Amino acid sequence: MSSKLVQKLDRVVIRFAGDSGDGMQLTGDRFTSETALLGNDLSTLPNFPAEIRAPQGTLPGVSSFQLHFADHDVLTPGDAPDVLVAMNPAALKANLRDLPRGATVIVNTDEFTKRNLAKVGYTVSPLDDGSLESYHVHPVALTSIAVEALAAFTDLTRKEKERAKNMFALGLLSWLYTRPTEGTEAFLKGKFADKPDILEANLAALRAGYNYGETTEDFSVSYEIAPATMAPGTYRNVTGNTALSLGLVAAAHRAGLALFLGSYPITPASDILHTLAGLKRYGVATMQAEDEIAGVGAALGASFGGALGVTTTSGPGLALKAETIGLAVSLELPLVVCDIQRGGPSTGLPTKTEQADLLQALFGRNGESPVAVVAPSTPADCFDIAVEAVRIATTYRTPVIVLSDGYLANGSEPWRLPRTAELPDIAVEFASEPNGVDAKGQPVFHPYLRDPETLARPWAVPGTPGLEHRVGGIEKADVTGNISYDPDNHDRMTRLRQAKIDGIASSIDPLAVDDPTGDAELLVLGWGSTYGPVAAAVRLARNTGVRVAQAHLRHLNPFPANTGEVMRRYRRVIVPEMNLGQLALLLRAKYLVDVQSYTSVRGLPFTSTDLADAITTSVKELES
Repeated sequence: MSSKLVQKLDRVVIRFAGDSGDGMQLTGDRFTSETALLGNDLSTLPNFPAEIRAPQGTLPGVSSFQLHFADHDVLTPGDAPDVLVAMNPAALKANLRDLPRGATVIVNTDEFTKRNLAKVGYTVSPLDDGSLESYHVHPVALTSIAVEALAAFTDLTRKEKERAKNMFALGLLSWLYTRPTEGTEAFLKGKFADKPDILEANLAALRAGYNYGETTEDFSVSYEIAPATMAPGTYRNVTGNTALSLGLVAAAHRAGLALFLGSYPITPASDILHTLAGLKRYGVATMQAEDEIAGVGAALGASFGGALGVTTTSGPGLALKAETIGLAVSLELPLVVCDIQRGGPSTGLPTKTEQADLLQALFGRNGESPVAVVAPSTPADCFDIAVEAVRIATTYRTPVIVLSDGYLANGSEPWRLPRTAELPDIAVEFASEPNGVDAKGQPVFHPYLRDPETLARPWAVPGTPGLEHRVGGIEKADVTGNISYDPDNHDRMTRLRQAKIDGIASSIDPLAVDDPTGDAELLVLGWGSTYGPVAAAVRLARNTGVRVAQAHLRHLNPFPANTGEVMRRYRRVIVPEMNLGQLALLLRAKYLVDVQSYTSVRGLPFTSTDLADAITTSVKELES
């Protein structure tokens, strides 16, 4: 047992940063898993370059992983790190501006060579010139100490030993914040089961880092963060992409459908393909297509065949899928399109986050081509939104676009596993017999005879006797489905397809408003992944006595039926978005409310402090 002082904290934000080959994502992921096992609430923000291997030691090659964990509910990965672990000068320089005064900086001194300093523009080492006096700096020779700890591993080269420095750093931070290491040890044993020397070296480096914290005089205090209070249940740490994958599988089972994913790899959506490919035993079939168009075409074909067709992509891929999504609108078949948004335009910022595909999702097809659009609010909510997307798609026979983003996809948080009975019953009935008669009174199948409540057409599996019908992209005649160029028929079919989407509003919950005092004059209305920063900012503002209401949209087409009524209650409505105001544009047009935009397109989530300042300023303007 350590004789050092143990200090209790209620929260901490840690950022691991290094070269893209230093294993920072793995280090952060393992520290997150250790933290989740202790029962802390948490939120993470991986941040890495788009290049597979950027030039070593340069600013473009810096990769980081930020974790915010606490003894209470956590809403964001944190605005600024309390602790920065910098594996080289580039990592220090790239992240230094984010550090508040008094932050702790653990620096790998072995990498602060003249050559590495010059790569990022340092003429003098910041460890020697006094520029870090505002921080608590701990210079640690992470690389050389890790190599020395592995001296007994004579079969390993020095370069192989140096790679273990991230495990040394993980061990040190595990000691510093009283994290267990058993989970990481079990992970390493599984990962390197067929490489015993590499396994033992990593375990030795991990334990050496932990022991270094225990014995060195440089760290005189370790810290404890108590578990957070959470609802009873079984929890696991989950990323948004994993949660979305599991939600699709659960919904398919509730619907009694086979799940087919047609997809082309694209950052940051590829992990959904990876996850679902490993779930074949649950009735999941996946196909890595040759391109985006083939992926969505295969998914739509699966829906025509009676399966749940799903395709995944990001912004550039959504553009390529537009024609086939329009075909799904015309065929009126269920199709789930998961767009994991990233920075654009074009290739843009492949590994950074953005919310700029909203207008593309709504209008990025030729003709009047309405689809349902939903957006998750947190990584764990990606499960629920996947279930909701499947419910809408199968009930209303329509494509549904899920607008997640890179922040949610790669970020993680604790997720309480739902019981099967808690999931909605997604009943799917296929047409089994003719539903009308022809001019001669003979039984016939009318593929566009609509359900009077949902306006959905029948879903007929090919090969069902007596249900032969025509499919294709040319306009269909109402009820019969015959090809039709009649102007009045086209007008009617266009309005029916729009009315079907509008009718979804009757099946979704009204927009809920969090307004504790009931007399706020300002409403902050968010959507998608802005939920955490908005909720944290509102909490900060309220702690200073500011009266502010908050609401969050998960359904973007159609909007909840009471959206206009909610906005009109308040003198001012602010809509934060990671774009240049796309939702605000839609709300102004539809409800004639003078919505004010608060926007950012930096490839990073909002900071709650900046947003809280904007809220406070706006309220003061209303009160003046």
